[in-house]
Amino acid sequence: MKKMLPWLITILLSITLIVVAIFLLSDKLLGDNGKSQASANAAALSKLSADEIVKMTSEITGIKTNLADPEYIAQMAFAFQLNDKKAKEEFDKIKEIKIKPIIIKTLADTKPELLNDSKGREQFIGKLQNLINKSLTSGQLIQIEMTEVMIVGI
Repeated sequence: MKKMLPWLITILLSITLIVVAIFLLSDKLLGDNGKSQASANAAALSKLSADEIVKMTSEITGIKTNLADPEYIAQMAFAFQLNDKKAKEEFDKIKEIKIKPIIIKTLADTKPELLNDSKGREQFIGKLQNLINKSLTSGQLIQIEMTEVMIVGI
């Protein structure tokens, strides 16, 4: 037993260091990017007039799909604000063939409990925004708003 004690201490210390490193890195990679992007988006949004916002906003309505729990159905509508008119035109061209399937897939992976409160909805919108921004070739999605939300149990 005395010969194994240094090995046990070393293994426990290694596991502890690995867990701490994962915790710190996951915070840095996921948490900070979302916060800085959100603050940059908020600054960009505050400078626009109502007419400019309307010109750079596109809507997708009538999305109906099952959630991760097959006993729940979600019906939703979204408003997407892009950073310029060219990005909005591109978004409008691909919204039915690329954007809507991304939303449906993301909803299919989402538990209904996540969409019950504002914090969960913000997390869902952040995930959706990252996925949609990856599919855009020009411009950037600045903000997503849920304009209609209905989650019903079957």
